[in-house]
Amino acid sequence: MLESCAKWPMLARNTANPRNGNPMSTHEDRLKALRAQLKRQALDGFVVPLTDEHLSEYVGAYAQRLAWLTGFLGSAGSAVVLPEDAAIFTDGRYTLQVRDQVDGTHWQYVGVPQTSVAAWLGEHAPGGARIGYDPWLHTRRWVEEATRALAKKGASLVPVESNPVDAVWDDRPAPSAAKLVPHEERFAGKTSATKRSEIGEWMKAEGVDATVLTALDSIAWAFNIRGADVSRTPVALAYALLYADGRAELFVAPEKIDADVRAHLGNAVTVRDRAEFTAALRDLAGETVAVDPERAVAAIFETLDKAGAIIKPLRDPAVLPKAIKNATEIAGHKAAQARDGAALSRFLHWLAVEGPRGGQTELSVSDKLQSFREQTGALVDLSFDTISGSGPNGAIVHYKASEATNRPVETGTLLLVDSGGQYRDGTTDITRTMAIGTPTAEMKRHFTLVLKGHIALASATFPAGTRGNQLDVLARQYLWAQGLDYAHGTGHGVGSFLSVHEGPQRIATFGGGDEPLQAGMILSNEPGYYKTGAYGIRIENLVLVVEKPIEGAEKPFLGFETLSHAPIDRALIDVDLLSAAERAWVDAYHQRTIEIVGPQLDEADRAWLLAACAPL
Repeated sequence: MLESCAKWPMLARNTANPRNGNPMSTHEDRLKALRAQLKRQALDGFVVPLTDEHLSEYVGAYAQRLAWLTGFLGSAGSAVVLPEDAAIFTDGRYTLQVRDQVDGTHWQYVGVPQTSVAAWLGEHAPGGARIGYDPWLHTRRWVEEATRALAKKGASLVPVESNPVDAVWDDRPAPSAAKLVPHEERFAGKTSATKRSEIGEWMKAEGVDATVLTALDSIAWAFNIRGADVSRTPVALAYALLYADGRAELFVAPEKIDADVRAHLGNAVTVRDRAEFTAALRDLAGETVAVDPERAVAAIFETLDKAGAIIKPLRDPAVLPKAIKNATEIAGHKAAQARDGAALSRFLHWLAVEGPRGGQTELSVSDKLQSFREQTGALVDLSFDTISGSGPNGAIVHYKASEATNRPVETGTLLLVDSGGQYRDGTTDITRTMAIGTPTAEMKRHFTLVLKGHIALASATFPAGTRGNQLDVLARQYLWAQGLDYAHGTGHGVGSFLSVHEGPQRIATFGGGDEPLQAGMILSNEPGYYKTGAYGIRIENLVLVVEKPIEGAEKPFLGFETLSHAPIDRALIDVDLLSAAERAWVDAYHQRTIEIVGPQLDEADRAWLLAACAPL
């Protein structure tokens, strides 16, 4: 799945008649209401990010302020509202989507990283303006950057105690009340007590008394708990404080905890109401506290500063050990990928038969794929909302089919399906692009260029210490040689029954990718190509970073082991464009797919698989 791809339930675009008595029935009405509220709060503008108080990439319905205000349903963006101007900020992945979902009559489309919210404010905010921001939704670094930009105009950045969007969002959903559940050691591979003890040793080495955990997946990992507060991501809304002496405090709504979870957490963990978190920060006066400046909001730093705590800006100590999977997690991932690959292969067989017959749509094939995953009996949830793009919709990088956009699956087109499942033993993410009927020579050429990049990355051997941004070019080289490219990263980290997007590892030339890859990390390998108005192509597997012993090597080397297995559409491969080594890779991959997936299939599906995986 593409990094930052939307994974919560589709919010229906509200197209109700504004004369029906509901003053908030259109996004224009909502914008007007927000401007009126800003006047009441003595503000000349306000910044609306797409995140929550945990700086999450995927947020619960209660925190989807940007979608409510603008109609934008992507998972990376921000908006600024001024008295006369309003702008929405998205990157290249959403160039088409934002124009489809957000009314350009009322909103300017601004591209990032070409510019930034802070830079735009510095250019457009009126002199002397008071621009509001919610300190629970921004990093301290962003606050400093925006403050400097506004100061050049004689304007100021003003923290708000109550978010003005919430004041006018009358039907705003309440945060989820779903119960926490223990994540058993047979899946985690290590007890929570052991993990917290190791974090305690880290704190002692860093000379800190306590550390603040705010990232929801870090808390889930450290305490071996899971939740259902964010659609498609099994995390719970919580904060945590860990202490060097071994104590820990978990801040969560009391109704979300039952006796089983309390017993699982043990006596060393004190469970407190989530509402007590700010007061607990104030109690750290005089203590040395580790806080992650990339994952903790400005309000946390401000509270600790005012309390007199000594802040050490250090990376969340759960981030790296969470990314480096232990042997149990790796085994679980492989089991989940094999199970998921069988479900996907059943779907591909079904599509090969039903697609050319007609009558299918983007939504119907998405539903059918989910049904095959459900038939495994192990699916907890999807790992994100399936991307099912037929023909030109496949060229919309972060496309999400709806009743309004649902296209038929037609002969002579390409169908791009990016999907995944959440299983107790692992999280999956895989993309296949299929020809419906006979593909054109151009389709085959572009598909094969993408495949060559996928193979180059999958086959890479590299010295320990190599970063993802050093490998990204391997996947793009064949497209670049033809003057083509794609506007998204090539690989993102994946959690273990956690977020389908997990840092710090990434393969990209922009927006990250500078974390050294280590054995045990899991990433996606997903180059693509998108021809606007015609079709999209993406080939994605998950890969595991492994040690690669080389005789005579002067230093340790690493490589990738492919975890995902399902047929790659042979009808789309222009064999003449592949080298002998590349053809051998495809044949070996398909043989391995037969070995892993074949035993899980019935006779008819297995016969189809053998044909789909026949040597080139």
